[in-house]
Amino acid sequence: MNVLMIADVVARPGRHAVLDRIQGLRDEYKIDIATMNAENVAGGFSITPALADELFASGIDLMTSGNHIFDKHEIIPYLEKNMRLLRPANYPPGTPGSGLFVGEIGGHKIAVLNLLGRVFMPPNVDDPFRIADEAVNSIPDDVKIRLVDMHCEATSEKCAMGWFLAGRVSAVTGSHTHIQTADERILDGGTAYITDIGMTGSYAGAIGMDKNHVIDRFTKFPARRADHAKGDVWICAVVIEIDEQTGKASKIIRLRLDHQD
Repeated sequence: MNVLMIADVVARPGRHAVLDRIQGLRDEYKIDIATMNAENVAGGFSITPALADELFASGIDLMTSGNHIFDKHEIIPYLEKNMRLLRPANYPPGTPGSGLFVGEIGGHKIAVLNLLGRVFMPPNVDDPFRIADEAVNSIPDDVKIRLVDMHCEATSEKCAMGWFLAGRVSAVTGSHTHIQTADERILDGGTAYITDIGMTGSYAGAIGMDKNHVIDRFTKFPARRADHAKGDVWICAVVIEIDEQTGKASKIIRLRLDHQD
């Protein structure tokens, strides 16, 4: 089977690119399951229920997130009722929503785990390695397709998670930095890995945001919150080929596709 994973869809440019291209990508790469990271969908910060519904209806099967997921308070009730939108599993006990999906999508049994790194990230999260171990051990043996989104700043922490879960999951892919890395490979035991899938959105700014606003935040005080950039839109993703009987990945293809609005 083929899995499409899109990371860090940023604001209107990234959202429209996904809406416009998802069905074409599914057809071209014979995609069985499509996931995306949705924490930057609404203007660069979190996602709203209406936008989540629109993306699910377009052909996205499951969405992960990260440290910005709770920036829109209206998403909290949605997280509690729609298990296909995940928040990081290592938030404190009692946090709304779930960080692990185990179920059936399109006739395929699948587990998706969302984790948040701790290096240079919010301090109120638990150890992602311990939580990953507990979560993976809780997945039923008959669920072979196991995907992990490691939303994390430090490349070393992402790489360590890849090796930590090698042979136990189908894929460990990184998100958060908005910069695609060129290290896609298959780790020991058939685990597909890439340090960061990259951003889907406008490359006319700085990691999806207006370049002048971002420069101001480094050079002036006080500075306004940055708006999203416009133009020069790219879709970054990976396609992973997985044996449905064993859950082992045999191929990972990195995509960086120019999208003209």
